[in-house]
Amino acid sequence: MSLLVVRSLAKSLARRVLLAIDDLNLSAGKSYVLTGENGSGKSTLLRLLAGIEAPDGGSGCFEGRPFGWKPYPDWLRRQLTYVHQQPYLFHSSIADNIAYGLRARGVARGERERLVDDALSWARLRHLLDTPPARLSGGEKQRLALARAWVLRPKLLLLDEPTANLDADSRQQTIELLRTFGSSGTTAVIACHDRDVIELPDMQRLDLVGGRIVQ
Repeated sequence: MSLLVVRSLAKSLARRVLLAIDDLNLSAGKSYVLTGENGSGKSTLLRLLAGIEAPDGGSGCFEGRPFGWKPYPDWLRRQLTYVHQQPYLFHSSIADNIAYGLRARGVARGERERLVDDALSWARLRHLLDTPPARLSGGEKQRLALARAWVLRPKLLLLDEPTANLDADSRQQTIELLRTFGSSGTTAVIACHDRDVIELPDMQRLDLVGGRIVQ
C-alpha cells in the first residue's frame, strides 16, 4: 500500500536543476536507502519531503490525501519526522530531549513518561540517563536523536546520513536501531553512503542521478 506518492517534484538553485523527479512512490512500512554522489540532492529531497523547504513545483499524496507545499499542511507534519545529520540537542536532560515532541503534541504526563521509558530501553540509553546531553559521545547523541524520533511513532521517518562520522562500534549500534524501524510499521528513507546500511535486508534503494530517482 502506498504511503507517499510525489509527482513532478522540481527544485532549482539559480540556473542549476537540483531535482526533477517525475514520480516517487513510498510503500507503507518499507525501508529505503537514498544514495547518490555528494551534491546530488539527497539532503534537499529529504528537506522537501519534510516541508523544511518548498519545491518549485510538484504534487503529493499521503495515504490517499492530496497535499501541496505552499503552505505545507500541519496535519502532514505530524505524520513524519526528520533527523538532521548533526541533530540539535537541548541541554536539559536526555529524558527531556526524548519527551520534547510528545509534550508539543499534548501527550499526557503519565503516557509521556511511559513512552520515554520505552524509548530509553530501545536506544540503549538508560545507563546514561543522568549524563548531560553535551557530554554524550557522537554515537550516543545519534541514538538520542533516533530515540526522539522513534518515540513519536511517525509514519514516515527521514534520516540524513545517520552513521556519518561515527566510530565502528557507534556505527554498528546505530545500524541495529535502523533495522527496527520497518518492523515497527514506520516507512524510513535513509540518505547515506554507508555500504552496511545499503545492504541491510529488505532495504530498497533509491539512487539520485542527475536530479532523478533510479529505483
